[in-house]
Amino acid sequence: MSEIILLSSTTEPAAGILPSLSLLGHAVTVAPAALASLTPVSGLAESPGYDVILVDARRDLVQVRDLLRGLDRHGVPVVAVIGEAAWAAVTADWGVDDVVLHTAGPGEVEARLRLAIGRYARSPADRDAQVRSGALVIDEATYSARIAGAPLDLTFKEFELLKFLAQHPRRVFTRSQLLQEVWGYDYFGGTRTVDVHVRRLRAKLGSEHEALIGTVRNVGYKFVPAKPDGRPQHRDATGHRDSTGHRDTSQRPDSSRRPDGRPARSADR
Repeated sequence: MSEIILLSSTTEPAAGILPSLSLLGHAVTVAPAALASLTPVSGLAESPGYDVILVDARRDLVQVRDLLRGLDRHGVPVVAVIGEAAWAAVTADWGVDDVVLHTAGPGEVEARLRLAIGRYARSPADRDAQVRSGALVIDEATYSARIAGAPLDLTFKEFELLKFLAQHPRRVFTRSQLLQEVWGYDYFGGTRTVDVHVRRLRAKLGSEHEALIGTVRNVGYKFVPAKPDGRPQHRDATGHRDSTGHRDTSQRPDSSRRPDGRPARSADR
């Protein structure tokens, strides 16, 4: 049995907010969620004996998001109870460890609570071994990485390269520096191998997240942290390089044609 505190801006009992709790054997205390001030919430989080904090996020999503962002959890996992409409609004910057639908069955609720509590039961060193940026989660303890919850199938060197870059956000590294840091001083291959691994990493991250690894022309690579909404920066339509160092060429004029649209002769090019 776990000790649970449920923060809600309503006067409903726990069974009205998350009905499955009434079918489980946990001790649940319902307390007000101070949307205007986080002080009472911080005090509750500091109370001894609670294993998990549930936050009623079925409505007033903007206020709930601000509450979650400022919640001082003090080593206690936070799970948001959401409605169907909230799926599109939940992002990584909410700062929750998990979400659960208010209509979820007792089996699912029990599993989510157990997993959230179990993750925080690990040592602080293990918890600190995770590197997060938006939808990307890198876990050093298990040598695994996930993007938007989906596991990434990375080789050992791909994982090491991604982890090293993510641990030093916005810092630019030359290819030689990356070879020394990731491959080691005894590696005798050329810097071309860095380009190959970056290309493979971007392909595995997918088109939506490939911009997390930025290129700085004539220098090297850097990790570009995700924006607050969890999405990486994308290039614009002006032809300027975005934060990744890429340039959008879609707006460049076609040098093979004259202004009147006719093909250019070799002397015109």
